[in-house]
Amino acid sequence: MNRRIYLIYKKLLFRFGRQGWWPADAPFEVIVGAILTQNTNWQNVEKAIANLKGNRLLTPRKLNKLSLKKLAALIKPAGYYNIKAQRLKNFLSFFFKNYRGETRFMAQASLQELRNGLLSVNGIGQETADSILLYALDKPVFVVDAYTKRVLLRHRLIGKKADYLQTQDLFMKNLKCDVKLFNEYHALLVKLGKEFCLKQKPRCEVCPLK
Repeated sequence: MNRRIYLIYKKLLFRFGRQGWWPADAPFEVIVGAILTQNTNWQNVEKAIANLKGNRLLTPRKLNKLSLKKLAALIKPAGYYNIKAQRLKNFLSFFFKNYRGETRFMAQASLQELRNGLLSVNGIGQETADSILLYALDKPVFVVDAYTKRVLLRHRLIGKKADYLQTQDLFMKNLKCDVKLFNEYHALLVKLGKEFCLKQKPRCEVCPLK
């Protein structure tokens, strides 16, 4: 299994090259993006983030002071904007209470402490929490999303009933514990899922993993 997991990575890296994820100017922007990207595509998230940047509001303190109504209006392109505005506020409350609104303090905490804390925030699930940990805080944890599960299921590496943690363990137990590796591998799986391993009509005949 170890060799197979590494072989998939090598094939994808050879085909697609390095992806350079997560596209952001600062760790806090990554966190906001991770929360906004729930149930939408990245293009919509970029529009919402551009609204926040355009109004010079993309800082923890400014967003914390912003009214829920104004925040919802600014992130409207990301969809489910009222729900996501509340989730951002929930995170900010946790962020200021535990880490004084500073990602540098947050990054000093252990992975398990951070993961447990993030999962206690209403509206943050395992995928969002792990995206924040990996991409914003450089913690070695593998992010599992719908693309990951689809690819692994079609290559018979997991069963239909495999849950998030079981899928994550496949990578965590068979790869070197390395932030850059986890980052690149996940981004490559997303690329594969978007371009070849489609939900409907997958392009199996030209798949890089064929």
